[in-house]
Amino acid sequence: MPHPLSIAIISKNEEANLRRCLASAVDLAQEIIIVDSGSTDGTQAVAEEFGARFVSQAWLGFTDQKNLCNSLCTQPWILALDCDEELSPELRRSIESFFTDGSTEKYEAAWMARRVWFLGRWIRHGDWYPDKKVRLFRRDKGRWEGHASSQVHERLVVDGPHTTLEGDLYHYSFTSMGHYLDKHVGYTDVFAEHEQAEGRGWSLVHALFRPWWRFMRAYVLRRGFMDGFPGLWIAMSTAYFTFMRYSRAYEVKVRSNQPR
Repeated sequence: MPHPLSIAIISKNEEANLRRCLASAVDLAQEIIIVDSGSTDGTQAVAEEFGARFVSQAWLGFTDQKNLCNSLCTQPWILALDCDEELSPELRRSIESFFTDGSTEKYEAAWMARRVWFLGRWIRHGDWYPDKKVRLFRRDKGRWEGHASSQVHERLVVDGPHTTLEGDLYHYSFTSMGHYLDKHVGYTDVFAEHEQAEGRGWSLVHALFRPWWRFMRAYVLRRGFMDGFPGLWIAMSTAYFTFMRYSRAYEVKVRSNQPR
């Protein structure tokens, strides 16, 4: 029988991913709530195939869009998923056990490790794993928070004790190197805007040393080298985009000081 659980998802043009996501969680929850921001592909048809409630809402930003989705849920517990995620069989079993072994009486939320599929393999080391996320939580205890200037770095905050579930949340976040590069170019702009909004000035020390630290942490300390060439590529690209973020922060600083 389904558990006292709502699955909460936001979407836009996710036909290619949504079926895999919902199939991994089928019959797990009492309801599926999908808040869509204007899909023009078959996203709605896939949602209806799985009996989801499909709600159209103009884009509000990640934080507000996800909080709206939470507000539409009616069950005492919520499992928040992204369309490009999938429950591993072990994680699904852990979620089922969470509702049958008394954990709902002891905890208000649960962490889960997220594992990324990239360049034909699962990434098991470096900065990308275990990448723990809180995704299962009591509805009246959790909320998404994020800076108004940031559209990508929202986080789920839950009041009360947490536990950690066994199993991985599979993440198909980047379809190719080009896809990764395209997304992270936009992240450099978000970082620069966020730093300016927070009143933090540009630092040459950070621009010089943080990229090296990010490479060493990802590739050596967190054993990214064990993921072969993809592990090297991830560590080097992380270092590069760390340098680019601080470079963009410098550019924003220069522009703000120029006469208008």
